Amino acid sequence: MPLAASAITVLIGACGGPSQRSRDTEIVPRDTAHTGGWISLFDTRTLTGWHAYQQPSGVTTGWSVDAGAIRTDGNGRDLVSDQQYSSFELDLEWKVAPGANSGIFYWANEGTNEIYENAPEMQVLDNLGHPDGKSPYTAAGSLYALYPAPLTAVKPVGEWNQVRIVAHGSRVQQWLNGVKVVDVNFNSKATKTTIAASKFKEWLTFGKSRRGHLGLQSHGGTVWFRNLRIKDFS
Repeated sequence: MPLAASAITVLIGACGGPSQRSRDTEIVPRDTAHTGGWISLFDTRTLTGWHAYQQPSGVTTGWSVDAGAIRTDGNGRDLVSDQQYSSFELDLEWKVAPGANSGIFYWANEGTNEIYENAPEMQVLDNLGHPDGKSPYTAAGSLYALYPAPLTAVKPVGEWNQVRIVAHGSRVQQWLNGVKVVDVNFNSKATKTTIAASKFKEWLTFGKSRRGHLGLQSHGGTVWFRNLRIKDFS
């Protein structure tokens, strides 16, 4: 897809690591800015609190619980949280089987045919075993097809990767294994220009919501998610 000049600038910075300003600035300093505690999003035994995209609560076809983790083999609808969130700090871990592809969505609604038509996605991927891993824009940790992540931030297949996503207002930071890989303001002119130069321009509601469901993608191959928890600052 064509890349806006702003996106190219971000690629240069991201491939060499976040800028000094990015490293020094956090939206919500961990454990200090708010008194709210962590809320578990997964009880390790059931999929209570989740449902398949555009399905009633409790319908989780294509998803299962496997050794204390949420598992997909890539043959079902995406899984979304029953609850919706606006400003939050999300922590979770994921690992993939060889060649697997998935994602973590936020601010999702269920008003489009597919969740990716409205919600931003943090990529989950086997960088070495999937073609998307060749580009920082679609590699693990990226804000999929919009803002890149360093190819070296992800751990090898079979190892658990730690994710932190912090959203406050229109600004979002994505962290992978302790590295801040994305820092974006969805209300900024630069981000709007980047979206307009991407495939997402054809979906008018993409990236417009500031409140919505969390989502886990079922897209190809086996993927596990565990230790899902959230601080809700809404």
